[in-house]
Amino acid sequence: MSSKAEEALGYEQARDELIDVVRRLEAGGTTLEESLALWERGEELAKVCRRWLEGARARLDAALAEEDGEGEAEDGE
Repeated sequence: MSSKAEEALGYEQARDELIDVVRRLEAGGTTLEESLALWERGEELAKVCRRWLEGARARLDAALAEEDGEGEAEDGE
């Protein structure tokens, strides 16, 4: 999958597909080649999820820092 296609995946889509990949791996019954392909896909999906979560964390941190800055400005007035 190209990085542009990965970027188009939303967090929920990537998470749901990752859950499916894990279920398929845990169920077994796949060839070694299929298992490796599933594992690689799972790694890609985990990276997509991680990027979304890191972005969300950065937005929360920025919002909290802004809120703290406003609170300090109001206290100083």
